[in-house]
This record gives sequence, C-alpha cells and structure tokens, in this order.
Amino acid sequence: MQASRLKINRIKPKPHPYLPKNLLCFSHLRWNFVFQRPQQLLSRLAKHFNAYFVEEPIFDAQNRAYLSLENIQKNLSVIVPHLPAGLTCEEQSDLQKELLDRLLASQNMAEFIFWYYTPMALSFSEHLHPQLIIYDCMDELSAFKFAPENISILEKKLFKKADLVFTGGASLFDSKKQFHSNIYPFPSSIDKKHFGKARQIRSEYNSLKKQVKLGFFGVIDERFDSRLIADLAIKHPEWLIELIGPVVKINADELPRAPNISYIGQIDYQQLPSCISKWDIALIPFHINESTRYISPTKTPEYLAAAKPVISTPIRDVVHPYGSMSLVKIGKNAEDFAQHAKELLKLSFVQNKAWLKSVDEFLAKQSWEQTSAVMIEKIKETLEEKRMISVA
Repeated sequence: MQASRLKINRIKPKPHPYLPKNLLCFSHLRWNFVFQRPQQLLSRLAKHFNAYFVEEPIFDAQNRAYLSLENIQKNLSVIVPHLPAGLTCEEQSDLQKELLDRLLASQNMAEFIFWYYTPMALSFSEHLHPQLIIYDCMDELSAFKFAPENISILEKKLFKKADLVFTGGASLFDSKKQFHSNIYPFPSSIDKKHFGKARQIRSEYNSLKKQVKLGFFGVIDERFDSRLIADLAIKHPEWLIELIGPVVKINADELPRAPNISYIGQIDYQQLPSCISKWDIALIPFHINESTRYISPTKTPEYLAAAKPVISTPIRDVVHPYGSMSLVKIGKNAEDFAQHAKELLKLSFVQNKAWLKSVDEFLAKQSWEQTSAVMIEKIKETLEEKRMISVA
C-alpha cells in the first residue's frame, strides 16, 4: 500500500539560527475536538516553525493508505492517516511509518523537531532522527478509560529518548520529574482576550433573566461527576444547569436528566464567551480518582478570565493555587456546591470587585503567549546544549 502524494504550498517562516524549520506534533486528540492545550500551543508555535499536527489514524481507506492534509493557518497543517480496516497493530505501525517517511521526503524535511502528546506514536516514528524530541505530557494517559495496554511501557521509552519534557501541571510534574533531568511544569494557561469577551457581552438575556444559571464546558467523560450534578439539580430545581461539550467514553443515556439540566453538546471555541456570559457561576464537577489525580483543568483560568465565580471539586491543581488564593471555591459534593453557590450569589458589588481584582492580578502572569515563549527558550537552550556536547 502506498501513500498518496502530498503537495503543500507553504509560507516559509523566517529562519532562526537555533531552530529547525519544521515541527511535527503527534497527538491523541483531534484538532477539531475541544480546543485546548495542543491547539493553543501549536497555533502559536507555528510562528516559529512549519508545524504539522499529526492525528491518530482513521480506518476508512478503501484501496491504499494515504494522508489527508488541511491547512489550518499560516504554517500550520493538520495531517490524518487513513488506513484500511482490519489491520493488526504491527501492520498499522508499518503503514504509518511508511506514510511518515513519505511526508518527510515530499516536504524535503532535513531539519525537524518531534513533539509528542502520545507515547503511542513511537511505534511508527522512533526510527527517525529529529534534531530534538519533546514530550509535552499534558495528562496521565494511562489512567484514562480505554487507555492502550502498552502506553506506560512506551512512555518510559519516550522519557529515555526525549531531550526535553514539559508537563501540564504541578502535580504531574511532581509525578514525572524522577524520569527526566530536563523537565519543566507548564500548567494550563489562558487566552485572556478571547474569554475576556464574556465580560463585555451584555445580551438581552442578561438584563431580563430571572433564573440563576450554573454552567460547565469541557469533555463529559469518565472524569465528570454526574451524581454531583444530579443531586445539585434536585436540591435546587429553580437553578438552571447548562452543560456544554461532547460526551465521550461513557453512555450518554446514563447522564442525569431533569427539567433544569440542559446538554448543549460541543460548540465552536469562538462561541464560548457568549455562552459563558449568560452564567452566574461556573462549575468544575470532576470525580476525585486516578483519572483526575494529575489534571490541571484549562477551564479554571478560562472561567476566571470571563469573570465568572468558580466552584470546583478538590482537584489538586485547582486547590493549589486557585483555592488557596480564594479565587475558586472548593467543594466535595452537591451540598458543598449548593452552599458555595448561595454564598456567591449574595456577594455585594464591592466584594465581587475585590475578588475580580485578585483574579486579574493572578491572570496577569498567565497567557498562552507567555507559555509558548518560555517553551521556545527551553527548546533553544536544549538545542544549544546538544550542539555543545556534539562538538566537545
């Protein structure tokens, strides 16, 4: 089976004396899924590289394997392998290896960086020799539902091969720092300008509404505490609870149903500020278990940038720093959430203004631009260290 030929009309970024021209990112998440860390970072890294976002395969090829390509923005393309159905794992890896080799050859990629979100991509990429290997460990993937059996083995191999490691939060850093000497924590950051739009939106709904609305956006999966939401809806039928996001890896029919719970489904990232503007309080109702032990929810600073009070279960990376700085309320169950919500709804204008001042002072130190800029500096430093070792 042969890959189709790829022709890409690409605007060349200005060369930098330290950086390879190309960056290939291997992701377990699809670009058009919920817009989160990979999308935020790659859309900014494309200012420095020809960036390729390589997704996991789709098994819909009829005759031969091929790559589809979509240009998302200047210097950023999403690539999807299309494979025939019914292949063994070894056959899948062999075909993806062939497709990757053809991609590099067709684009004349003599210089490139590999950026991994999933260790599973090692099965078809480890035969190549990039100038730098980066592992952006955004989650403890082995703890997620339906995780591949060999993902922990491949992650150990990736730690050995990686030149530079980032983690998606402080708790994940504490868990992984023993495995690498060049590792740095980069907690969830924020697109303040985008989510700050919620502060300016003053819809007719806001001026006329009579009901309190609590909201959540994100992936609704095994981490989502549906019992907490069900109990909260029962305790306060006068409150509306709006849940935005796709339902994955769990049975949607088992989610709580009530007249005051609404499931909106996945919406475009650009629409989120408008939706959030209609909420009184934002929620992070996650279970406390192995799947959430090391997460750093990106929605925490996004909610705050939208100037929405937040109530969360005691996720470690939410408790510290957000809870300890009194920026977010922490509760263990529906009773706690209800009590916090009633207290937040009674806050005076002066109290809200003081809270928002603290929020803005904290968020002033965060942005995806700042995060990506520091990452670039770490990349340059690591490349220079490798160069010095090679000439020593």
